[in-house]
Amino acid sequence: MSEPLVVGLHHVQVSCPAGSEDAQRSFYSGVLGMSEVPKPAALAARGGVWFRAGSCELHCGVEDGFTPALKAHPGIAVSDVDALAERVAAAGLPVLWDEQIPGLRRFHTQDGVGNRIELQQA
Repeated sequence: MSEPLVVGLHHVQVSCPAGSEDAQRSFYSGVLGMSEVPKPAALAARGGVWFRAGSCELHCGVEDGFTPALKAHPGIAVSDVDALAERVAAAGLPVLWDEQIPGLRRFHTQDGVGNRIELQQA
C-alpha cells in the first residue's frame, strides 16, 4: 500500500465582508485566543486576516456580497470547552450546546460577522 498523499489539514477559510478585520480579530484572537498570522504581502492587499492555533490556521477572506455561513462551519478542537463557553457568553455571543454525538462536548456560536463556528472537546 502506498503512502497517503493527503497528510493533514493546513487551514480552513471563512468569508467576511470588506472592513471586518477588527471584528474578526476581536472574536478569533480576543475571545478564542488564537494568534494572528501576518498575511504574505502579495495577499494582504485583498484584505482579510489569518489566525493560527497549534499547527492549524483559520483564514478570514473578504468576499463581495458576503452572507454569513449558517450551516457550513469549521469545527475547532479546544482544551476546555466549558471555560470557552463562558468566555463566548461573556462576549455577548450565543452558546448553543449540541449533545448529539456521544463522547463529544460541543457548542455552536458565531464569529465577528455571523459565521457559524463549532467548538468541541472530546
